[in-house]
Amino acid sequence: MSTVALMWEARAADGRGNELLEWARSRVLARDPVRREVFRAPQDRVLVITWWETAEGVSADLPELPEPAADLITRAVHRWRFESVEVEGSEGSAGA
Repeated sequence: MSTVALMWEARAADGRGNELLEWARSRVLARDPVRREVFRAPQDRVLVITWWETAEGVSADLPELPEPAADLITRAVHRWRFESVEVEGSEGSAGA
């Protein structure tokens, strides 16, 4: 098994950052990830990261957030997939 993180990032249309944030927070995926975290950044950007345990690595068929309505965003959503190669800190320490 490996841990895969899916990253979804969008930039809201002018003045619609809170609306995009609430849109992203309210999306229900086909199944629940191990973890889901939502971030906001300057310029009304919203980032959602979901973590999944899978045997297929980054090529796994995993549920992703869809594209919001075109008038809610300034450009197409950016998406990335990453596979964990190392964990440090208290969450990953065997003796913690």
